[in-house]
Amino acid sequence: MRRLVGLLLDSGPVVVLAVIAGAGSFTHIRDTAAQHGQRGPMAWAVAVCVDLTCVMAARERQRDKRIGRHGGPVSWPTLVLIGGITLSLAANLAQAGPSAWGRVVAATPAGAFLVAVSMLERRSSGRRPASSPASAPSPAPPSFGRPPDGSQDERRDEPQDEPPRQDERVPSGPTPADSLVAYARRVADEHHQRHGRPITRDVLRARLGVSNQLASDLLRQIRTA
Repeated sequence: MRRLVGLLLDSGPVVVLAVIAGAGSFTHIRDTAAQHGQRGPMAWAVAVCVDLTCVMAARERQRDKRIGRHGGPVSWPTLVLIGGITLSLAANLAQAGPSAWGRVVAATPAGAFLVAVSMLERRSSGRRPASSPASAPSPAPPSFGRPPDGSQDERRDEPQDEPPRQDERVPSGPTPADSLVAYARRVADEHHQRHGRPITRDVLRARLGVSNQLASDLLRQIRTA
């Protein structure tokens, strides 16, 4: 409840400003369209198109920033936003009086609406999305972080020969337990879905908290499965 009240107190004034300023700008654009031959529903459609174009372009600019997309010196959403602002200000100024103050007062709703939209987009871009249940890490199996039983005795009995060449190296030690392999496969699938590339040995070792050798064995079994 406190969180909801804090959110309303924080974003409420900006939302109210956006609604009131948008209504004033909408009215000026609709009247301008009606005076230039767009009667009835067409005048309303023109006003909606101009105002929503500014909102849509502002959201696209924020989306480009979040995903790191660069469209050159001036991106397409920026050009659309500039065009929408120009049309909105021109339509509002067309309803202004002949004096300088008349132009300032007529342009105020459009300017306040654009400022409110930019404030809301700036706040929304700083919020981190809550993690969904699908992206939450899977529970660790009972054998998490431990090699199977008997691995120490078997490794002591292994002959201490010269290490094989890189291309002839075979996995040493026992095969990891099925539950640990299944858990490692889930971790690898989640990493691939989230980052778009296969998981590496170091990342798998850090996620599971196992040794380099065990991480290599797990990764080999995942890739050959």
